[in-house]
Amino acid sequence: MDAQVTFRQADERDLDLLVELFDGVARWMVSGGIEQWKPGARGAGHFRARIAEGEVWLAAREGRTLGAYELWWEDREVWGEQPPVAGYVHRLMTDREAAPAGTGRLLLAHAEGRIAAGGRTLARLDCEERNPRLGTYYRAAGYEAVAPPLVKTGADGRTYAVTRMEKAVG
Repeated sequence: MDAQVTFRQADERDLDLLVELFDGVARWMVSGGIEQWKPGARGAGHFRARIAEGEVWLAAREGRTLGAYELWWEDREVWGEQPPVAGYVHRLMTDREAAPAGTGRLLLAHAEGRIAAGGRTLARLDCEERNPRLGTYYRAAGYEAVAPPLVKTGADGRTYAVTRMEKAVG
């Protein structure tokens, strides 16, 4: 599958696509009883800022978007002040209808490659504790919890805990 998948950085022309992809994943979560992302929670302004401040990558095959992720070069809110040794993966998203099995792992591998190419040795992410299935997914991809859970308050006011995970990449 991976030989057929291409990656490119998102730009302003992709804002609607990114919002649609996020909302699709959020609807899938809600329908599966996963209390995490909500449709409408990340609009064009969010993705515009992420494109301007970091990297947003899209994966496609035969012209159809399969998924996307955000790559940040720092994440003070979750990880605090850190030396520049890691890249931070956020909003790993796959199109639940178009993406074949394994697409999420391809997205992670691409992010890990970008992080290593940037001279950093760790890929980091955080995973909401109320979504144990996602934690299991990341552990199977080689990530391990490296810090106590962090309690956060979302934009909607709800409080939740995240597990901070990392993987050596370089």
